[in-house]
Amino acid sequence: MMLISKFQENCRLCPHRCGVKRSKQSGSGICNMGTLPMVARAALHFGEEPCVSGSKGSGTVFFCGCSLHCVFCQNGQISGMQPKNGKIVSIEELKNIFTSLKKQGAHNINLVTPTHFAYAIVNALTQPIGLPVIYNCGGYEEVKTLQMLEGKIQIYLPDFKYALSGPAKLYSNAPDYPEVAKKAILEMYQQVGPYKLDREGVLQSGVLIRHLVLPGNLENTCRVIDWVSQNFAPGEVMFSLMAQYTTCSKTPFAELNRTLSPEEYEKACQYLFDSGIEDGFVQELDSARKEFIPAFDLTGVV
Repeated sequence: MMLISKFQENCRLCPHRCGVKRSKQSGSGICNMGTLPMVARAALHFGEEPCVSGSKGSGTVFFCGCSLHCVFCQNGQISGMQPKNGKIVSIEELKNIFTSLKKQGAHNINLVTPTHFAYAIVNALTQPIGLPVIYNCGGYEEVKTLQMLEGKIQIYLPDFKYALSGPAKLYSNAPDYPEVAKKAILEMYQQVGPYKLDREGVLQSGVLIRHLVLPGNLENTCRVIDWVSQNFAPGEVMFSLMAQYTTCSKTPFAELNRTLSPEEYEKACQYLFDSGIEDGFVQELDSARKEFIPAFDLTGVV
């Protein structure tokens, strides 16, 4: 088991490597979180890809805080510097949350935005749960942190938000995002290998790469698709093209203050179909609705 004293080290878990000294319950730096997890919701979730939600739901644990703070974040109420909802839980309480979700029939344990709580997660996963564990992240990951998780995570579910540094800097203040995410995704694949489904079509291991198409950023989407198609053969990873961009709050960028147009999403879909990528999903355009955002009301936490 990882020593609890590791929590007191100057933090370099994410690629910002800000080096702040985080206590168990408070922090500073990019994520502004302590090292013990703050959880906003833990419940069965049916809004993931079919191979993740399955028929029984994904046992989804929504963590507070984030290392990216994208201007268009749809979970801003829990991922911002001062989350409106969330409860700090101990490692033992986090284990109990996993057990509860398993008893509810979850296909998997789905850890959403987990990076800054990696030490606590490692401790909570010292014993196998008996379900696949999903690391559901923004793609902006430190390879050394991923290596610490090897053997404890069966499914990696990274975003690949940007293949171009321009929008990465503008929208997420992370101009190095493209190269960081590429290295991270390759490390994820190295750990878990080609994806595997059970007889019901539910994902048991592997990498599922997500990309949210942003309004006015079709070139970025095409470059993301290019990289995936050039680096993975059919049968190796899954790819999910997402249309659910929703304007939850006004941004400084005019192109982001609207939803996708049917024409630009059709172009994105056609580019994907022509790319040679065969394994994955294309989201319906009518998914861009705020009612699909979960209620972060401490369900399953209190």
